[in-house]
Amino acid sequence: MLVFAKIKSIQQKIKSLKKGTAIGFVPTMGALHKGHLSLIKQAKKENDIVIVSIFVNPTQFDKQEDLVNYPKTIDSDLSLLKSVSCDIVFTPTADEIYSSNIISQLFNFDGLEHQMEGKFRDGHFDGVGTIVKRLFEIVTPTKSYFGEKDFQQLQIIRKMVEKHQISTKIIGCEIYREADGLAMSSRNSRLTKEHRKVAPFIYKTLKEAKKEFGIKSAIEVIDWVENEFKNQPLLELEYFEIAVEETLQPIKNKDQEQKYRAFIAVFADKIRLIDNISL
Repeated sequence: MLVFAKIKSIQQKIKSLKKGTAIGFVPTMGALHKGHLSLIKQAKKENDIVIVSIFVNPTQFDKQEDLVNYPKTIDSDLSLLKSVSCDIVFTPTADEIYSSNIISQLFNFDGLEHQMEGKFRDGHFDGVGTIVKRLFEIVTPTKSYFGEKDFQQLQIIRKMVEKHQISTKIIGCEIYREADGLAMSSRNSRLTKEHRKVAPFIYKTLKEAKKEFGIKSAIEVIDWVENEFKNQPLLELEYFEIAVEETLQPIKNKDQEQKYRAFIAVFADKIRLIDNISL
C-alpha cells in the first residue's frame, strides 16, 4: 500500500499506470469504520486499483467546534486500509489542497443544496463540492464510491459531475449498519453509553414510517414521527422530511411514478446523527 501526501507525487503515480487501468476512488475524512471498508471492498471488485483519500475538509464545517472535535485517527485508519488491500492512500494537508487560501467555491446544484441539510448547515455543500471536485481533478477516477447515509450529498455530487462534465461514474452504496440498526458513522464513537443505547430508535422509527407511508399521507407520517420523538427524552429531532429522491423536494401528493425517501436528523446530546430510508 502506497501513501502519498503531495499532489504531484500521487499524480505522477497515477500517470505511470498503464493505459486503461480502472481506478476506484473512495474519498473519506478518516476515522474509518466498517461502513468505509464496505465501500472500499465494492471498489476493489469493480476496479483494477483503489485509491482512498483521508482529508478532514475545513470548508464543509459550518461550526468550528465540529472541525476541532472531528476524530483524527490516521494510524488506525492506515491499518484498516491495509487490511482490505487498499492500493493507494492520499493524505494531503489543507495547505496542499487549498494553497493557503482555504475558502469554498460557490456552486449551483439546481436547488438540491437548499433542502434538509442545506437549511441547517450554512455553506456546507459548497465546501463538499469544492473538495470533491478538487479530489476528482487530482485522482481522475473511473468510478467514485459514496455511502447512501449522506444521500443528499450523494445526489449533489451526481449533480456536480453532470454540470461540470467530470468523467467519473458515481456509485451509491447501501447504508452499512450496526447490528442494532444504527447507521455506521464516525460520530457514533462520541456517543455516551446512555445515548448509544437509545440511538437505534432512529432507524426503528424510519422503518415504522416506511410502513405508515404505505397507508397514510406524508403529513400524517411526519406528524407521527414528530410525536414519537416527543416521547424519547434523550433524542431531539431536528427534522424529519419525506422527499422525492431525484430532486429532494418535499412531497406534496403521492405519485406512483416517483421514488420517495424519508430523511432524518437527530441530536443525541451534542452529537448530530443523520439517516434515511427508501420508501
